[in-house]
Amino acid sequence: MKVRDVMKLSVITVHANATYEDVARILANRKISGMPVLDETGRMIGTVSEKDLFRIMYPFYRSYYVNPESYTDYEERENKINEIRTHPVHRFMTRDVLTINPDAPIMRAGALMLAHNINRLPVVEGKKLVGIISRTDIYRRILENHFEIH
Repeated sequence: MKVRDVMKLSVITVHANATYEDVARILANRKISGMPVLDETGRMIGTVSEKDLFRIMYPFYRSYYVNPESYTDYEERENKINEIRTHPVHRFMTRDVLTINPDAPIMRAGALMLAHNINRLPVVEGKKLVGIISRTDIYRRILENHFEIH
């Protein structure tokens, strides 16, 4: 089977200037854990996930190392969320994104996700986003085809 046989064509995306709060709301309301980020021309420039949102609430190692006392008041850290709620997604998205071609075998997509500990891969043809495939999509299709589970 090929990626194109399993991928979802309808992809929820977000614009690079959307805010942290916008992204959190989309993820929660759409019950997804991540999505591609598009620039003003519609070109995919990154992805954003719950992991990215969570990571921004915590200090980078260097910052923590220089000022650990700033990070030991956990209630204050929680209150810092108000400072980041209006930050644009392009400031904290993942830029170096693995993608896959629609003609790749689904087992290759699954291997990439497993090796890189990611849950989904944007499917691109050239530079155009044409779909998305997840671990769940692959797993379900394999079960349906090989174990006759529907």
